[in-house]
Amino acid sequence: MNFAMPDLYPASAEIFLLIMACVVLLADLAAGARSRWLTYFLAQATLLGAVAITLVLVFTIGGQSVPTLGRMMVFDLFGALLKLLVYLAVAVALVYGRGYMALRGIDRGEYYLLVLFATLGMAVMISANHLLSVYLGLELLSLSLYALVAMQRDSAVAAEAAMKYFVLGALASGLLLYGMSMIYGATGTLELSAISGEIAGAAVDKTVLVFGLVFLVAGIAFKLGVVPFHMWIPDVYQGAPTAVTLFIGSAPKLAAFAMAMRLLVYGVFDLVEHWQAMLTLLAMASIALGNVAAIAQTNIKRMLAYSTISHMGFMLLGLIAGVVGGDRHYALNAYSSAMFYVVAYVLMSLAAFGMVILLSRSGFEADRLDDFKGLNQRSPWFAAMMLIVMFSMAGIPFFVGFFAKFSVFQAIVAAGYIWLAVYAVFFSLVGAFFYLRVVKLMYFDAPLDASPIQAGVDMRVLISANALAIAAVGLMPQALMSLCAYALLRSL
Repeated sequence: MNFAMPDLYPASAEIFLLIMACVVLLADLAAGARSRWLTYFLAQATLLGAVAITLVLVFTIGGQSVPTLGRMMVFDLFGALLKLLVYLAVAVALVYGRGYMALRGIDRGEYYLLVLFATLGMAVMISANHLLSVYLGLELLSLSLYALVAMQRDSAVAAEAAMKYFVLGALASGLLLYGMSMIYGATGTLELSAISGEIAGAAVDKTVLVFGLVFLVAGIAFKLGVVPFHMWIPDVYQGAPTAVTLFIGSAPKLAAFAMAMRLLVYGVFDLVEHWQAMLTLLAMASIALGNVAAIAQTNIKRMLAYSTISHMGFMLLGLIAGVVGGDRHYALNAYSSAMFYVVAYVLMSLAAFGMVILLSRSGFEADRLDDFKGLNQRSPWFAAMMLIVMFSMAGIPFFVGFFAKFSVFQAIVAAGYIWLAVYAVFFSLVGAFFYLRVVKLMYFDAPLDASPIQAGVDMRVLISANALAIAAVGLMPQALMSLCAYALLRSL
């Protein structure tokens, strides 16, 4: 029996992540709690190393799509760009979360280890070319997140949030697996490119495929957190330690978007008329519920949770506009607008939750809207940074959030869905209320707490850079838009 050794070079970033996660585990055991800085340093070095390896792969492999690990994974520019953004987002999340976790006594080695394993899961999801690798990456990410939510073991709220997340996540995984099994039964293959070929050949049972597609879309919807699979988001965002909430609300959204693209566009694209209709309903419900429910919230983490639901609804609009009446020439513009939207959302989400962490201190969680009252009197600079974040999330010109919404609206109008654009614009106006309410509290209300903001230099510099990046990309969005379009053009 001849065994062909697979070409592991395109998967070298993922292999490096796995090896370094084991190194971090052993280093933490050897160093102990007194040298926690070593675990943090190794985690950051791992992420920077993964960035370097991915960049080397991009320059050596170029714009080709190269399969690896028995065609279970593929290296292409689409995946490379998203993985680079994931590594950078996780590195930023670790900087934001380090001081917060240390003040609460949960800055343990397992925090960094779980974050690295979650990052590995995201990388596998992004590069997946096989239903099994999609599922393995998803479960590696999900199991790590369940444990991270429960890191604060003496908190009943965190334990309850972790249990809800675990139970609902297990249900969603079951739905996804069932859908995958039906697609395998209809096509006889688990490889996404082969599934696409089988469906295009028209020799498969479309009824079984559509039933499988329903469960597949349900699993994707849960991971994106869109209605009606959104129930876990507000409770998990509120119950988890804010540093963990920041992590959950940022990088995994990039991986969930990649999963949606790999399964729906790369795998079952010829069933587009079916999944397009499903995504339209999910997007409309998410935009409406997310924006309306956020108005009633007094907890800013819960408000941002409902905001996430509405933002993922807007992102789905880009996927919906890819094909109209069988005409695929809208695809690149629509999918690149959705990709630009999710990247912009992650940038805004990091800054928003970073500001919540900035205002928190030992024994105090700045998670109520009232905690932002009078922030301008305490620190005009950080009030201005939060103003940039809120304006961008509301879609006010000229910040990145405005151009993210504008690109999606442009795509759906070009595809002929003018009524859907009007619907989305209306709820954008509704949603502007709760973002501008935070600005009103910062600038026009008296502070409840006049104590100085306690944060390290690294935290202050990074959150300022993060907010200013939102403004800078908003002023010059074309570079990022072009990068998303080019990555998709070379990979679709």
